[in-house]
Amino acid sequence: MERSIIHLNVADFAAAVERAFDPRLAGRPFVIARAEAVRATVFDMSEEAFREGVRKAMPLARALRLCPQARLLPPRPERYARAMRLLLEAALPYTPRIETGRADGHLFLDATGTRRLFGPPMDIAWRLRREIRDRLGFSPIWTLAPNKLVAKAASRLVKPEGEYIVAEGEEEAFLAPLPLEIIPGLERRDLDALGAFRLRRAGEVAALGLEELRLLCGERAAFLHEAVRGIDPSPVRVAGESDPEVGGEERFAGETADEEELFAAAARLAERAGAALRRRRLAARRLRVSLRYADGGSAQRRIRLLPPTADDVLLRDAVRRAARAAWRRRLRLRGLALACEDLVFPPAQLALFPDAGGAETRRPRLTAAIDRVRRRFGEEALRVAAALPPGGA
Repeated sequence: MERSIIHLNVADFAAAVERAFDPRLAGRPFVIARAEAVRATVFDMSEEAFREGVRKAMPLARALRLCPQARLLPPRPERYARAMRLLLEAALPYTPRIETGRADGHLFLDATGTRRLFGPPMDIAWRLRREIRDRLGFSPIWTLAPNKLVAKAASRLVKPEGEYIVAEGEEEAFLAPLPLEIIPGLERRDLDALGAFRLRRAGEVAALGLEELRLLCGERAAFLHEAVRGIDPSPVRVAGESDPEVGGEERFAGETADEEELFAAAARLAERAGAALRRRRLAARRLRVSLRYADGGSAQRRIRLLPPTADDVLLRDAVRRAARAAWRRRLRLRGLALACEDLVFPPAQLALFPDAGGAETRRPRLTAAIDRVRRRFGEEALRVAAALPPGGA
């Protein structure tokens, strides 16, 4: 049966929610940020501020220099979460298979097999947009495609408002002229590796065979081979289904107060989590690190990752920072646990100043080579020095 995946996307969701609550913001530039933070960054912005050059995660001071007339609003997460629940409630009557983002205005709906009940999937999308506009006050982008990857790519072409339909069998032709940055799931390392050979559009990469791609991108070749052709068999999860868990736990032999031993355990957890994320073609936006004390107590720290990543080195550094911040009591430790949260397609945006053959380009290739060796010979076939216990071999 032909799959029908609808993607709804309220562009700049937090800004759209604020405008729905306060119609006086219509047509005015505004920026949402926590101004009291030491290093305040932009949480979201209106389309008017976006046109002035303001971007998410930009330092607030720079954003206000670019758009000095912008009104500054504080983030209201509870308001955005409530609006997300209302979006979900509007979509639930049409299908139980609805995958949501985390209060970000994104919904995937699997409308396969619903034609006899609700008519063509295109009609469902039109109806939903009208209902959401009437009930909530904002008008989402909608796209329709045979899978999530193509539906997501299509939505990136029609921001901030519009619709797009990609029919069954047209996926590769639709993607062929698009820049690689548009393809969901491609990471910066992929763009760097392919850009080194002047490959910048999906059709150019689709012209390569799988073995040729392996020479360029190592273990990422299989994913890239499918992604540029619009192949994505991943299902839409059932509404309310939890995100896939990626993480693990390290227990110390006895108890420890040795920071080096803690950091080695953090590196091992990060390696395993990074490999699991790469296998699932995901990246983590946030980490949760938990320490277990010798007296039975515990401590937790969460750390946000900007941009989301599945890179071992970046994960390791983040886990170490969180573990150091959590270890506030002068007690020995029994164990360390890691959970990767808010899993998303890896971002593909290019760096402003790429390092042309530097560590940021070489490291992903090294990671891919390590992944291949470990898949073939086992996890212990290669060990990174940072993951070795003090005095270990």
